Amino acid sequence: MMDWVKTVCLVLWVFTFNSVADDFKEQALKLMADTPLIDGHNDLPWQMRSLFNNQLSMVNLNKLNTTHTNIPKIKEGRLSAQFWAAYVPCDTQYKDAVRQTLEQIDVIHRMCHEYPEVFKFAASSQDILDAFEQNKTASLIGVEGGHSIDSSLGTLRTMYQLGVRYLTITHSCNTPWADNWLVDTGSEPEVHGGLSEFGKQVILEMNRIGMLIDLSHVSEKVMNQVLDISEAPVIFSHSSAYSICKHKRNVPDDVLLRVKQKRGIVMVNFYNDYVTCSQTANISDVADHFDHIKKVAGSSIIGFGGDYDGVPRVPEGLEDVSKYPDLVAELLRRKWSEDEIRDALGRNLLRVFREVEEVRDRQKGTKPDDIPIPLKEVQNPCRTDFGYEDKSSSTCIKSFYPLVLVLSLLSKLL
Repeated sequence: MMDWVKTVCLVLWVFTFNSVADDFKEQALKLMADTPLIDGHNDLPWQMRSLFNNQLSMVNLNKLNTTHTNIPKIKEGRLSAQFWAAYVPCDTQYKDAVRQTLEQIDVIHRMCHEYPEVFKFAASSQDILDAFEQNKTASLIGVEGGHSIDSSLGTLRTMYQLGVRYLTITHSCNTPWADNWLVDTGSEPEVHGGLSEFGKQVILEMNRIGMLIDLSHVSEKVMNQVLDISEAPVIFSHSSAYSICKHKRNVPDDVLLRVKQKRGIVMVNFYNDYVTCSQTANISDVADHFDHIKKVAGSSIIGFGGDYDGVPRVPEGLEDVSKYPDLVAELLRRKWSEDEIRDALGRNLLRVFREVEEVRDRQKGTKPDDIPIPLKEVQNPCRTDFGYEDKSSSTCIKSFYPLVLVLSLLSKLL
């Protein structure tokens, strides 16, 4: 008799648990129907390069099943707006980073042209809302890594004209004007003490043109220096909470508080290594980061920054972009209010975007910064020096070319 009672109780508990879980999922989907989910970082464009050399004619995004992201998964995940990463590796720095970045910008535009019923190119906060009204995924561009502008404010401005709306100040390498997060691990030397003087010019010019400043991947000194000098709010497009996982790609509590003061946003990354500092993680572990950021700085600075298709490991329960509603349901289970959920889904990012646009509009009468980076800070054999007055060091480098060629030939002969 007791065994029968235990069995009935267990069945009732399972039924009740599943019923409550279904209720949270249904509530999540309702919230996502009236508030756009905006994700800060997705590397599908890099998958297009690495798998297909950017030949979209070779892939059908309705059927592609080797990536975290495809069109059916986007629809199931209620992904309303996505910042697609125009990423190229640090190996391209001082070589062909600009060309390769332009090709990634191009492939994002071509994705929108190829699937106009799904993607709508977006370059403003209003564009995101317009796409949401049309039941399309607003497609924005973020350039991931300052090496992509080759230390050129003209290149920065040109990329903005092509639709780029954020620049990640560094990737996992120093640029000639900013230090990256690896400096904080001791695995790379600090070169600039954060930002160089030209790095500060980059930040102010981004304010002027209305480009969001992304602090994912930078050193802690850069985080604080940018928060000091930027007039506009900043973003972390794909970073999590350092107190939960002590990885230098994550955001320390004191910086979280400064982001709140700056009215910025931290968009939580789903990469296992940044979630649990190990190779395994689950959906609850990711929710812990949301909870911690809310506890420290409030729900007004939180967003989603999955980093799908840019990482080799994602949490159990968040296997691909179709799983966003399950994370929203988990936050509801943790007693997040509907207002807090709407903030995290998209209202926070929309507010940040609008305020960046407002700073831009206030500076309409300000002329572009046309002071180039000092030649000595970028000089290398692959870079010409046209326009610079002091070319003595460049001439010196060029004078060694014949000697280098001779030595190279001799080494082969010997």
